[in-house]
Amino acid sequence: MSHDHAWQLMPDFAPLDTVFGSLDAVFELQGESVTQDKLSEVIRVQVGGQRFYVKRYHRAGKGLKQFLGRSRIKSEWLNLLLFSKLGIPTAPVVAYGECRALGIFKRGALVTQEVPKTQDLAELARNNDARLGSADWVKAISQQIADALRRMHQRQFVHNDYKWRNLLVDQQNTVYLIDCPLGAVWPKPIFLRRRFKDFRALDRVAKYKLRATQRLRFYLQYAQKNRLEPQDKYFLRQLLGKPERRISSFAPERTSRQD
Repeated sequence: MSHDHAWQLMPDFAPLDTVFGSLDAVFELQGESVTQDKLSEVIRVQVGGQRFYVKRYHRAGKGLKQFLGRSRIKSEWLNLLLFSKLGIPTAPVVAYGECRALGIFKRGALVTQEVPKTQDLAELARNNDARLGSADWVKAISQQIADALRRMHQRQFVHNDYKWRNLLVDQQNTVYLIDCPLGAVWPKPIFLRRRFKDFRALDRVAKYKLRATQRLRFYLQYAQKNRLEPQDKYFLRQLLGKPERRISSFAPERTSRQD
């Protein structure tokens, strides 16, 4: 049976050709296990004093997605490359590709360079990190997360997993997006419904860790406004899923007072 291999090593990482130069080579790598499930595994390897994450997929996806459409690993590398194109900080893509036989996915991989000295926001929340109590810090981090979401949504792209665990912050307070195998561009009618998923995913933790005014400010940062207008109140009512409910259940309607 003939196999179709497609593998790309990014030019900036050409010196690592002996390590990441082919799909076969990447699948032979040994390293520290990070995660593993029925679809994929992630290992961490160190090369030349730098650490890299190697994600290897053995199946294209779940259910019918094993046979139809784009593989999950291909979606992930395309989405990370899109983030980079949009100016959204993300883990540098080192190499990527997949192997198919008669059009059927066999295996694929993605290699990214580690973003050093970072923590994901979910970890900060679990540990009740003192930074979450700093209004200035929260405002600066919130601005970056809102800017990234707006850039995606301007392309009608929905992340679909925009959770605190997939947002890293480094010691310079820069936010990085990672792990996006489920993100996709949608036709406008579908996008207008699905975009709420990104807000709701973020708010699952935010409603327990942030003040109502901070949660409201996030939306204002996303909308690039200083106060709510009628269409924004309508949007927030839709977000709540209860049109008759006042948006004060999400955050105060008065927005002139800033933390």
